[in-house]
Amino acid sequence: MVPNFLDGNGDGLRVRENMAYVRQILGELRNVAQREGADMLCYLIEMAYLEAGDIQAGRRGLSVRHGQGD
Repeated sequence: MVPNFLDGNGDGLRVRENMAYVRQILGELRNVAQREGADMLCYLIEMAYLEAGDIQAGRRGLSVRHGQGD
């Protein structure tokens, strides 16, 4: 079960907004990498893009150490 960090003390909205921003930037970087033919870089950026989307949608929690000061 994925921890539901998007509910509670209002941090959920901040997380969703930040992940939306991260996804936007990653999408732009992916386009640049595609134009340059950097296939491996495109793949890695796409994985990060999907991860940010999962976090934004609440399908995946933040990193294990998030919130522990690490």
